Amino acid sequence: MSFETAPTKTIEVNGTSFAYREAGEKSGVPVIFLHHLTAVLDDWDPRVVDGFAAKHHVIAFDNRGVGASGGATPATVEEMARDAVAFIRALGLSKVDLLGFSLGGFVAQAIVQEQPDLVRKLIIAGSGPAGGEGISNMGAVLQDALAKAGAAGKHPKNFLFFSQTGNGQAAANAFLARLNERKNDRDAAISNATIGAQLTAIHAWGQAEPSKLSAIHHPVLVVNGDDDVMAPTINSFELARLLPNAQLSIFPDAGHGGIFQYHDVFVQQALDFLR
Repeated sequence: MSFETAPTKTIEVNGTSFAYREAGEKSGVPVIFLHHLTAVLDDWDPRVVDGFAAKHHVIAFDNRGVGASGGATPATVEEMARDAVAFIRALGLSKVDLLGFSLGGFVAQAIVQEQPDLVRKLIIAGSGPAGGEGISNMGAVLQDALAKAGAAGKHPKNFLFFSQTGNGQAAANAFLARLNERKNDRDAAISNATIGAQLTAIHAWGQAEPSKLSAIHHPVLVVNGDDDVMAPTINSFELARLLPNAQLSIFPDAGHGGIFQYHDVFVQQALDFLR
């Protein structure tokens, strides 16, 4: 079953309904997708999900207060991580791999620090460590992109996720078209309250003391574009430097959404890493 047609399911987690979709054969260690600021289930690139699902059981979900999930979105990364762990445990899973993109990359770091035995391997894309350079400016970057997008009649992701070159913008338009492939059973929109809570959490993460990443001995694949305006690319180099068992992949002429621009290459790298 492709991600485009995967039904949206719900599960009760501590009295709150969490929405999720899954793809791929239910065998081996599942890969949990942790999504970005403002994202709902329909913001995952179906080529990335289906690429992973060719070899793995993939589960994408809306964390508390996001999209079709109930409850109020917490305003700290650590609480988001606890909610994610509760969701994973509610599914009866005892070992998972994590793909954290942007805010999801912060949440992935918090999960592996809180519950190291739950995680086998991590992929951290378009993200950075606590206290990372420029992370706390993400809200301002978002506002700037919203203004530019409004003036240009484009989507904010044209400015936030992709380089402004011809290549980058062609990739942006192709990505946005893929996000619209699903016609039925689309997710609920993100609420302003959730965006506000997420921005508060991101700002606090950007201002936080660096965490003890040297204690994370899990294999980690760190991925980004070479010109990320949301989580500046230097943060990916820093993650790879601080994590003792990390590999780094930087895509050329690409931004925050490098994993979507180079989805074929990224999926192959990810499958090799998870193998």
